[in-house]
Amino acid sequence: MADDAFIPHISYDSVIFGFSGDQLKILVLEYHNTEVFALPGGFVKQNEDLNDAVRRGLEERTGLRNIYLEQFYTFGSLKRHQPEILKTILEANGFDSGGKYKWLLDRFITVAYYALINYKDVIPQPDQLSDSCKWYAIDQLPPLMLDHPTIVEKAVETLRENLDRKLVGMNLLPPKFTMKELQQVYEAILGAKLRRTTFQRKMLSSDLLVRHEKKYSGRAHKAPFLYSFRSNK
Repeated sequence: MADDAFIPHISYDSVIFGFSGDQLKILVLEYHNTEVFALPGGFVKQNEDLNDAVRRGLEERTGLRNIYLEQFYTFGSLKRHQPEILKTILEANGFDSGGKYKWLLDRFITVAYYALINYKDVIPQPDQLSDSCKWYAIDQLPPLMLDHPTIVEKAVETLRENLDRKLVGMNLLPPKFTMKELQQVYEAILGAKLRRTTFQRKMLSSDLLVRHEKKYSGRAHKAPFLYSFRSNK
């Protein structure tokens, strides 16, 4: 974290969405000895592209590569500059908040991204300043630092706006899924129940799905078909 290794005054924050089967969840860090909760984020190295920095951070937290990632907003309010919080985090982890770490107390404009991953593929990893990195349901988040609640709200808003246009569900589900599982993703993101017949008719008429064999797990006549997204769509 030397001050000459990173671009000053620029950071990134990631809202990492995962679908647990019935809930939409977000990865949240808890800083060591502080009871301060935050979105996973970081800084951009002097010799690094912004997108590469974000992907590096995501891989460190999730162990995954090649996941869906989208930049959705830049946050630069004066109110987000609260150096006393960063000072508390540094000192709780044994770092001197003066000297070469003083740059971390400066004002930062943060570029926000959201990522979409399959919940089952991840074993969350805390960073060197954190005690934990855990999944929390979006309606059961702990109190987040700075403007991170606003970042989450904007990420959810953007996710909902993109739901049909970009079919974000493809990154929250396995390669093949049932219509019920797809509907559960939509309902978790929208925060509302959908009528099964209306949803199924809409999805089948969209020409975005490929139907495969049935998923047998019991009585054959009740086995649902499996679907996947058309890769060229």
